[in-house]
Amino acid sequence: MKIYDIVQRSDTVAGRTFDLFVLFLIVFSIITLSVETLPNLPSITKQILGISEVVVTVLFTVEYFLRISTAPSKRDYIFSFYGIIDLLAILPFYLSLGIDLRSIRVFRLLRIFRILKVAKYSNAMDRFGKALSYAKAEALIFLCVTLMLLYFAAAGIYYFENEAQPENFPSIFHSLWWAVTTLTTVGYGDFYPITAGGKLFTFLILMCGLGIVAVPAGLIAAALSKVLQGESHEQD
Repeated sequence: MKIYDIVQRSDTVAGRTFDLFVLFLIVFSIITLSVETLPNLPSITKQILGISEVVVTVLFTVEYFLRISTAPSKRDYIFSFYGIIDLLAILPFYLSLGIDLRSIRVFRLLRIFRILKVAKYSNAMDRFGKALSYAKAEALIFLCVTLMLLYFAAAGIYYFENEAQPENFPSIFHSLWWAVTTLTTVGYGDFYPITAGGKLFTFLILMCGLGIVAVPAGLIAAALSKVLQGESHEQD
């Protein structure tokens, strides 16, 4: 049996076994990563976890290069969603970047849809991808407007509250945190306005924040509706 059939196909016993083994490694690495964060671990446990991480990373590295070598288009795989996730999951280990990206491996579990060959999930993912493609222009414009509104909110609350609360709003840059939590309607309450103008301004920003949540959902819903209508016309 060719390596291609094992690595790239899931409709064979060997291919399905390979994919399930990779999924096992992903789940195992996520569990060990979570265990590492527990306080006061015995030194022997830390050593075992360290050794297991080295083994798992080496296996992931072998898998990554096997997928590249057997991919019909190496460039397409390398720059695909899965290719980038696979690379980011192992790269910091070799480069000693000081950034732990192992948690990103959880996204590799999306391969389970491919292994299970569940058609409805595959079709749903295709429709969602098409919807994002249809709405990308509107989403880009909305992102630009959101960033401008974010800056406006930070600048506005700075001018209203700086004099009354110089320790909480010393600059526009420091006010950006307040702007983010307010526009997203999270409102942690660590910084809040105490002046009448600041409170009124916050109310207006909160109203805009509701749109921050609603507009993207509306864009995607409209795009999905367009995709479904297109599929319905094709079937007719």
